[in-house]
Amino acid sequence: MKGFQLTEKEINQIVEKYPTPFLVSSLEEMRDNYRFLRKHLPKTGIYYAMKANPTPAMLQCMYDMGASFDVASAGEMEQLHALGIPGKRMIYANPVKDVRGLAMAERLGVRRYTFDDKSEISKIAARIPNAEVMVRIRVVNRNVLVDLNTKFGAAPDEALDLLQMAGHAGLNPIGICFHVGSQSLSTEAYEDALELCRELFDEAETRGMHLTHLDIGGGLPVPSAEGLSVNLKEMLEAIHARMEALFPDTDIWMEPGRFLCGTAVNLVTSVIGTKERNGHAWYVLDESIYGTLSGIIFDHWIYPMHWFRTGEERISSFVGPSCDSIDVLRRDIMVPRLYIGDKVLFTNIGAYSSVSASRFNGFEIAPTLIWEDLFQEDLPADLSRVEMVS
Repeated sequence: MKGFQLTEKEINQIVEKYPTPFLVSSLEEMRDNYRFLRKHLPKTGIYYAMKANPTPAMLQCMYDMGASFDVASAGEMEQLHALGIPGKRMIYANPVKDVRGLAMAERLGVRRYTFDDKSEISKIAARIPNAEVMVRIRVVNRNVLVDLNTKFGAAPDEALDLLQMAGHAGLNPIGICFHVGSQSLSTEAYEDALELCRELFDEAETRGMHLTHLDIGGGLPVPSAEGLSVNLKEMLEAIHARMEALFPDTDIWMEPGRFLCGTAVNLVTSVIGTKERNGHAWYVLDESIYGTLSGIIFDHWIYPMHWFRTGEERISSFVGPSCDSIDVLRRDIMVPRLYIGDKVLFTNIGAYSSVSASRFNGFEIAPTLIWEDLFQEDLPADLSRVEMVS
């Protein structure tokens, strides 16, 4: 598995036509990530968690590769529908559904739903009789960047009762789902969750329910700005082996987001101001924590930064252009002297970045360019790929 990283030469060629800040997305990098999953989890279906990055070209790319989609709202379903993606390729995986979402799901023919509380059962049954439903259970993972189980998931000992209630309400209970949290760093949480689900599947049989589907959620990691390396090949093969042992005849799928799009996007920014504060260098970039770099706050993420000057390094900090003191991007890192107009590159910025950008202070949201389209514009290119994980 490789990461996408622009070279200085490529950046200079692109900025001749497009002013910074801008994002560059590589569809081939997404395809590589998808193929990597298919190779090492060959029997597991893929529902792309589009909340991570709903750039239309990236959605189309995943659909063309064979992926389905994890959706959370009417807006996400509408976006997929506008691309010609049918409702049967979606799972409404938000455990709490609003009126607009259920109406849109009904209109588009979405048949699969996730829930984790009895209050959802009547809502789904009233709109979509005989819909396929899966109960989401709460699991434990202490080795994860973002714990999703504080807010989501029924207690495991309530799961089968909820599925039986769904069946009595006219729904079709087909299985169980879980999510170990975002950026999970080991297989242990997956293995523990799979063991728990096996126990629930077996207990369901004693109750007269034959469960046929298992959703193992997302959470697979990508490299972090801090240089963390995870052997993804070994991780995925261990998960696959455990699923084969515990669920040889079960229809299994997953909902990766960050894993597929995280490494596929670069952000190109420019230094628009320089300051000396308390003897340290401060650089103002033309992109903000309120823009594409919102993931620093919302996603607890530190994006790798790259500059193209050499020389003696000094303690430096980077801030965004907004008139808010919270708009600090990195503090106290060692950087060569930079100048106004210099370019600063952020990599691994494909997930939970542009999707949560705003126009705070009137700054425009950075546009996304598609790397493969730049070829068609006759921009010379020598795409550089750097090894990120084994």
